[in-house]
Amino acid sequence: MSLTCSVGIAAAWESRFFNPKPTDGDVVMPLPCEGSMVFRRVHIPLTKPLEDFGVTLGSEGAALRYLEQAHPAYIAGSFTTSTPNPGRYYLMAKYEVTELQYQSVMQDTCPRPSMKLMLPKVEISWFEAMQFSDKLNLWLRANALKSLPVEDGVAGFARLPTEVEWEFAARGGNSVSSTEFREATFPMPEGMNKYVWFGGSQSSNGKLQLAGLLQPNPLGLHDMLGNADEMMFESFRLNKLDRFHGQAGGFIVRGANFMTPESDVRTSWRQEQTYYRESAPNKQKTSGFRLVVVAPSLTSSKRSQEIEQGWSELGTRENAPSPSPQSQQSNSTSTVERLSNLMTGLKDEKLKKELESLRTELRSSNQTRDEQRSIAIRSALQQGAFMCVLLNREGRFYDGLKKNYDESCAKVETLPKEDQARCSLIKRNVDTRQAAQELALGLYSDSIVEAGAIYTTQMVSPEVAVKRQQLLSRKSSNLGAYVDTYWSHLEQYLKDRKVTQTEWLSACKKVSVN
Repeated sequence: MSLTCSVGIAAAWESRFFNPKPTDGDVVMPLPCEGSMVFRRVHIPLTKPLEDFGVTLGSEGAALRYLEQAHPAYIAGSFTTSTPNPGRYYLMAKYEVTELQYQSVMQDTCPRPSMKLMLPKVEISWFEAMQFSDKLNLWLRANALKSLPVEDGVAGFARLPTEVEWEFAARGGNSVSSTEFREATFPMPEGMNKYVWFGGSQSSNGKLQLAGLLQPNPLGLHDMLGNADEMMFESFRLNKLDRFHGQAGGFIVRGANFMTPESDVRTSWRQEQTYYRESAPNKQKTSGFRLVVVAPSLTSSKRSQEIEQGWSELGTRENAPSPSPQSQQSNSTSTVERLSNLMTGLKDEKLKKELESLRTELRSSNQTRDEQRSIAIRSALQQGAFMCVLLNREGRFYDGLKKNYDESCAKVETLPKEDQARCSLIKRNVDTRQAAQELALGLYSDSIVEAGAIYTTQMVSPEVAVKRQQLLSRKSSNLGAYVDTYWSHLEQYLKDRKVTQTEWLSACKKVSVN
């Protein structure tokens, strides 16, 4: 079967046949037959290859908890980037694979673009979806290798998404707040009908709909919920509270479909499909797929060495009980290192294995502690930034009222009685706003002192960049600038242990209002 699909007789597709709703940040990759497929970046604000981002997936209130119970998971990107923010990303297809795209890759002759071919490709088996990605990868490597993103000199490849990749993107990734991320669906300010094709006459009316007609999720991805449910890369497993069951079953479909009742549409929706029905591969009229583009984990010997170095450092840091300047500069040996030293030269092999097992358990425990602490620090940074916002608003409000009072009521005793009454009212407002400012300043100061009693500079510094990128991903005004301001105050306090409220108030008020 030809991989070039008679390109010579095909004309380039109009954008309406592969990207009906163009958006800034779209990544367009070529297909055979002069076609295209559009992807969106899913950004993770971590840069090192062994770093991953902890999230909670699933649903706390799921009726079928053995399918969807909330559980911890971890996500990481494939491709390193410095723009617009440092981190790593993977690519998720903006739309479900359409009939037009499927035919352009799988057929010997090129299809003629038409709107009826803009329906998601359904009624194919999981094996055919895998075959599609294989043929596409081979074609890209033979004809458009430079269109693939590169990590450490190695070109990426397309495949079905994993459950974590899919659900993280479906929920909105870091483009939504932590609270919005945990909701049953991504934010839908215009109502579900504007974002999801679900079952019923008020929506899909029991029919598959053209790709991209409705509004996208916060990452710019269309039809993540509804229309066709989507096949995942890995096999299905039952949920066992905080982990998955050991038996791997059929394949997974996610996202619900055009037959799903509105009340059942949710990001945690997942079901198992068998690979075969009777004597043939399983094909469902409600099931389609979309692709991700990712990279191998071990791209070079240099990258392997970098990962090995990072792995050897996992869980080896000591948890400093007192983050004073003296303890931060201490070079005391950690418990993990002391265990390693005890093992050196030890001839009793049984005891050596026991110590090695103990060291591994300790490292694992320390690593869990470090990850939980990172989450707590990011939360503290966000709270500090919001309190700096409060100081900015209260401080500016108080300054404006005070200036008005000083200018218009400087000689209140010489004013007419009605003006004296007005000045008296302004003075009460000034006093009220001053009290509000002092309360906000007290809360802000408490947050710095309390954080300084728990964390060290070395603990907080790497989390500042992560939190700032999270806020920038949400396009949350200029909260990143408030994070920087709060961190500058906390960092100075960690050095000299001085509470400088006047300076802190002044700095927060100077952050530009956006």
